[in-house]
Amino acid sequence: MRIAIMGNSGSGKSTLARVLSEKYGIAHLDLDSVVWEADKIAVMRPSEAIEADLAKFVIENESWVVEGCYGELIESMLRHQPKLLFLNQSLNVCVENNRQRPWEPHKYESKEAQDRMLANLLEWVRGYYQRKDDWSLRAHERLFENYDGPKLEFKNSVDLSAF
Repeated sequence: MRIAIMGNSGSGKSTLARVLSEKYGIAHLDLDSVVWEADKIAVMRPSEAIEADLAKFVIENESWVVEGCYGELIESMLRHQPKLLFLNQSLNVCVENNRQRPWEPHKYESKEAQDRMLANLLEWVRGYYQRKDDWSLRAHERLFENYDGPKLEFKNSVDLSAF
């Protein structure tokens, strides 16, 4: 079983990935953990290092769930023919989920440090619907439309919880 999950920050990617990982006993990779330098907020790792970590993850794990907003990385995982899940939640859902996000110790040194970044994160979340980069709604829609493997799109929390 291989699953790739994409969507905006706060769409439920990490929560769904954790549930699937625990339910099926498969490896879980949060793409944030390979994209950003450890202990350095907003310092991106070199693309060669990111790709090497993705390749290593696939070699070491036959079954997995990978999740993130990084369209170019999700696209690179599609060559392994995962089920693609697109969490296409509304802006209001994503904003509220980010406001209620528990402390993520693997990303921030403290809850206070995480809270200091909230305004920046919410601005970025709002921009998802207008941007044209690889981390945008447009990029995710293009990936979803062009993928010829198994795929599901979730436009609301009711559909997602039923899954």
